[in-house]
Order: sequence, then structure tokens, then C-alpha cells
Amino acid sequence: MKCVAVSDIHMKDVVTPEADLLIVSGDMTFYGRQAEMDWYAGWLKRQPQKYKIWIAGNHELGVEENPNRAIQIAKLTQTIYLDDSGVEIEGLKIWGSPVTPFFRSWAFNRHRGKDIREHWNLVPIGLDLLITHGPPYGYLDETAEGDNVGCEDLLALLKEELPEPPQVVIFGHIHEGYGSAEIVREDGYTIKLFNASSCNKLYQAVNEPFVFELTARSHL
Repeated sequence: MKCVAVSDIHMKDVVTPEADLLIVSGDMTFYGRQAEMDWYAGWLKRQPQKYKIWIAGNHELGVEENPNRAIQIAKLTQTIYLDDSGVEIEGLKIWGSPVTPFFRSWAFNRHRGKDIREHWNLVPIGLDLLITHGPPYGYLDETAEGDNVGCEDLLALLKEELPEPPQVVIFGHIHEGYGSAEIVREDGYTIKLFNASSCNKLYQAVNEPFVFELTARSHL
């Protein structure tokens, strides 16, 4: 399946190429207010992919306060919204979670350790695609100040704990971390990582969407 991934578009009219599946990993807006979510619905409708799947990010304060905003947008646009939940599309097993480590009381923030671990414990084995808003620690998570701010518990989950980890992980959140990387595990699994942030540090939508092919494990 041909996939295209973006994140952190922040109400910029990012153009995505034709593909089978569009993935949006949060921060579509600035505050998740109704008017902003309505803008996002219009943006989603204009995208050319057959399937469209998305999660919220730390900027979607209004979505965490009122989850129905996201549910209604998904229904209106005939797209798939995930919130610590999963879906299967043409054999691809997909899970999405919006949580990120606590930072200034933004949306879907959870304290590192036990609080955020409760969310990562829900992630099933054998996924083809995991969509998170933030990166795992040490991978595409370096800020302009040189700090690595990704999630240690997410890294442990991917690198050590899941006996059969996802093939691909899509995220954003740290605009400066835009790019791709891999986690190569000692047991032979390789996990492809994409920080798909469309916006840079100045909230300018200068980064290209990532396009990649993904085949369900059962078809490998």
C-alpha cells in the first residue's frame, strides 16, 4: 500500500500527493477549537487518498476537552480517528495514540513513567503501523536547543518489550526533528521511523510529506 505521512501542519494548506493511505499524526491546529477543527475537516476532504487516518496532538486542547469534536470530524469526512485505539485497513494493522510526555500542560500530556506507560501498555504486538504524536527518546527528537525530549517508555516498548514491533512508526511534535531513522533491534527486527512534521521551528510548512510503501505482515 502506498502511504503518505504528515504531522504538525498547524492549519497550513499542506498539499499531499495521491496515495492509498494518508496518515496525520497530530497538531493539525493550534488549539483544537471548533473553528480550527472545521478548517481541518475541509483540508481532509481536499486530500486525494482513498483512506485517511489521524490522531490528535498536544495542540488539540479542544479535542481532549471534548472528544466529540474529533469523532464528528471523522464522521463528516469519512476518515478514521484513533485515540489509543486501532484499525485494520486492507490487512494493515494500525494503532494510534496522541500522548506525549508532560510539557506545560498541553493536550494529551502524561507524566513520564507510570502515567504514560499505561498508554503504551495498550499497544498490541504485530502491528504494521504505529502512529504517535511524539517520538521515542533519542530518535528524531532533538530540539533547537540540543535537548532530546522524546519518550523513554516509548523507546523501551519499541526496542525491547514488544516481541513483534511495528514495521513503521509515524510521529511529529518536534519540528526540528523532521526526517527518517531506524531502530535496529538485537533480535533482527528493524523499525522504520518518520518524523513527518510539516512545519519547521518557525511554523512554516516547508517540509515535504513522507511517501512510502507498506505491506501487511501476513502478506510478507
